[in-house]
Amino acid sequence: MSGGGLPFGRLEKAARPVGRHLEVYKDLNIDVLVAEIGSTTTVVNAFDNINSPAPAFLGQGQAPTSVLDGDVRIGLSQAVESLRRNLGADTLTYGTMLATSSAAGGLRMTVHGLVYDMTVKAAREAALGAGANLHLATAGILQEEDLEDIRDIQPNLILLAGGTDYGERKTVLENAKLLRSLDLNVPVVYAGNVQNHNQVKKIFAGTPFYIAENVYPRLDELNIEPTRRIIHQVFEEHITKAPGMQDVREMVTGSIMPTPGAVMECAKLLYSEIGDLLVLDVGGATTDIHSVTEGSEEIAAIQITPEPMAKRTVEGDLGVFVNAKVVAGQMGLEKLAKELGREAATLFDGYKAIPDTDEQVALTERLAYYAAATALERHCGKFRYTYGSNGRVTYADGKDLTKIRYLVATGGALTRLPGRAAIMERLRGINESKKLLYPKAEAIALLEDRWYCMASLGVLSRDFPEAAAALLKQNLSL
Repeated sequence: MSGGGLPFGRLEKAARPVGRHLEVYKDLNIDVLVAEIGSTTTVVNAFDNINSPAPAFLGQGQAPTSVLDGDVRIGLSQAVESLRRNLGADTLTYGTMLATSSAAGGLRMTVHGLVYDMTVKAAREAALGAGANLHLATAGILQEEDLEDIRDIQPNLILLAGGTDYGERKTVLENAKLLRSLDLNVPVVYAGNVQNHNQVKKIFAGTPFYIAENVYPRLDELNIEPTRRIIHQVFEEHITKAPGMQDVREMVTGSIMPTPGAVMECAKLLYSEIGDLLVLDVGGATTDIHSVTEGSEEIAAIQITPEPMAKRTVEGDLGVFVNAKVVAGQMGLEKLAKELGREAATLFDGYKAIPDTDEQVALTERLAYYAAATALERHCGKFRYTYGSNGRVTYADGKDLTKIRYLVATGGALTRLPGRAAIMERLRGINESKKLLYPKAEAIALLEDRWYCMASLGVLSRDFPEAAAALLKQNLSL
């Protein structure tokens, strides 16, 4: 799912639908299809009996994404046709189609706040948690170099924050004027000091503009969820205007969400069912981590900055195809080649996104473990120490994962590689130094996204929360 997805042989067939007979397949009418429109591949997941106590996952179809051909419907139609063939039906119709998308560049965002560790951090968390590809975050008054960067990025959406409620006002107003001067005509979400609402509205008059609750209303208080919801709304309204996506509404009749944002929705749904968890997704270009946990009271007492309950991080240098050589360089190319009994100079000869030889599989598994472990350590908070006249003082910096009880594998690498179980087992025990805010290995249970459809279940949960929860339990064998 991250980095445009890494299929690793997504499920092409699934069990027969609950309560159906073989002859029904001649003319198959499915309740809901959910399309995952990736940068390279479009996958369609089929769900039936959606309003019954026993909803069913029927199977998947896939086809190349056709956004670059100027019409996303081509790939969507081909994926639906692939699904029909996989299910052995003569004809296939459906009631509703929902979608997630990381095509057309995904959700490119920039965020701008007042103080980096306060409003900027809160805005970053809101953007990442909503599924954005965050290209720029700035603190303080925008400089000319920042404005040039924004012009070059051509974001789909800008998030402007700054000042606690009834606190500092001038910086965000100055930034609003500078952003308006760029005349980008892209949606702007304002999530700053409530006192500035009317003035900021006037500044952005004539452009798509939205107001959310302040992401940092008081010192040490994050208020992220309202902004996430508005980002999803804005994405849905404006993704249909992206090149190649203009006619998507002819097929997609329901919600459209950013794919990583849909995974986060699925993670939050799962949290409501089983408690504290972390979701790992190693992709071809990036590695995404979603955690949903409040942490412990003991750690909260020594934490130096607030953290959101639901947090997403994305590591742009950690992927097993697009960034495979970058990861190998971090591991030590010569050392890696020696471990695999290969020559460093030829280690990546013939390397493919979907490994098809034992040598490629072995290499991909080494890269996948390193990417997952490194991303997990970056996501995880740490104990820090200071020394003074009263001796050593311990404090906590970052996300507290000590109450995590489930580690969930999703994405191609961690659900399709032969050695995925061993990779996940090793990830349970990464806290040997005991410096991470991470539980003991024996306290963590492992779960796998067997159908590789957590994003689909996330968007499904918007309209069919009970069905999505039941399907998620089936998927994870709970």
